[in-house]
Parts: sequence; C-alpha cells; structure tokens
Amino acid sequence: MLRFYTINALALVVFFGLLLAGFFGDVPAWLYILFIFIWVIITAIGSFQIRWNYHLQSLNHNHQISENYISITFDDGPHPEFTPKVLSLLKEYNAKATFFLIGKNAEMHPNFVQQILNEGHTVGNHSYSHSKNFGFFSAEKVAAELRQTNSILKKITGKEVKLFRPPFGVTNPNIKHALKKTGHLSIGWNKRSFDTTNLSEKRILRRITSNLKKGDIILLHDSSAKTVAVLEQLLLTLQPHKLQSVPVNRLLEIEAYA
Repeated sequence: MLRFYTINALALVVFFGLLLAGFFGDVPAWLYILFIFIWVIITAIGSFQIRWNYHLQSLNHNHQISENYISITFDDGPHPEFTPKVLSLLKEYNAKATFFLIGKNAEMHPNFVQQILNEGHTVGNHSYSHSKNFGFFSAEKVAAELRQTNSILKKITGKEVKLFRPPFGVTNPNIKHALKKTGHLSIGWNKRSFDTTNLSEKRILRRITSNLKKGDIILLHDSSAKTVAVLEQLLLTLQPHKLQSVPVNRLLEIEAYA
C-alpha cells in the first residue's frame, strides 16, 4: 500500500534525477509537469482514501475476528429527528452500533448522547464543527476541535472518548500530528454506503451488502430518512447471514474510552 513518506522519498529521488539529467542534457518541460501532476494526484487520492492509511494508520476492519461480527457506524449525529429512529431500529433488531458525534450537535442534544450510551452503543469523536475546511486546519486547530468535543462528551457521559473518525474521511500530516497530541485512534471503514448522496435506497443497500463479511465496518449517517430505511433493510439482511452488529471497539478489540 502507498504511504505518504514513501511516495515523497521516491518523488525526491525522481526530481533530483530529472535535475541531474537536465544538467547533462535536455529534459523537456512537459516531463517536469507530468511528474508534478502524478505526485499531486497520488497525494490527493491518498488524502481522501482513509482505507489507504496513506498519511496515518486508521483501523478500517478486522477480518481476523473469529466471531461473525460486523460494525455499523453512524457519523454526523446526534440528529433530533433521525437518531431516535435509528436507535429504535437497533433496539428492535438487538444490534449495537458506534456513533461518531459532532461536538456542536452533541452540545445541542445531550439527551440523545446519553440515550446512545444507555442502550449499549459506543460514542466517538467526529470533530466539533465538521467544517468543510477541516482538511486544511492546522494541527493545533484539529487538536483543539477534538479536545473541545471530548470535553462536551465527558460532561454528558463522564467518559473520555478515545475513538475519532476524521470528517469526510480526510487525512493529512496535520491530522496525524494532532492525533499524536490528543491520543485518539483513527477509525475508518471498508464499506462506504454513500447514503448522503443521490443514490437510491436500493443502490445504497447493494453497496453495503455486496460481499459483506465478518469483520467489516460500515459507514452510515444518522441524518436522513433514506438512511433509516436502508438501515432496516440492512438489519433484516444480517439475520439470514448470521452476522451480528457490535460496537466498533468490540469488533476491533480495542478500548473506546480512556
């Protein structure tokens, strides 16, 4: 798998090779442009593909697990309309999940945060603002957002949250440095539903259930009626396949709280 430091080291070797070749001969300008273009593309894709672990190590699945467990995870909550519906379905089907909460939403709806915990689910940190510019934040600003959200969640639950999911699944060196400061573990996924897009419920469900196997981590969002409908069909699908949804910390065999 490609890694940021490996690619940069290779890029430096190639770049100095081009400079050396240009010193002794004629290297066309388009070759330099092509080199820069390829580096930018690889870095951009690596930053948006959390499963690559390009910038930092994220836990994306556990296919070595012996039990028939998968993990359903929800980002962006709590939502006053849809989180209760999600919780109701999970209770009906005796499924447990992980909710990566946005700090400002948790601050507005502490009762739902507590309900999530009371019903046996796990909560994680999903930044305070979930800003569209989160990927451009400095390491200090990322760390500040994580600490602010942790403080809110601890005030509500009494727990020090260790699990973090980067907004949009974006990673970069600043986020890596921030996690070293805060001690959070980055949690990814290997089944992305795209439930926040215009895809139909049928296509979203097919994306999730196609080749679904034990150890998989599913990404959903408790923020729309479409996701609630998909969730019910997913829970129905798990039963004949003898798969059980558990909190991601149980799947990954890690601690969710400090």
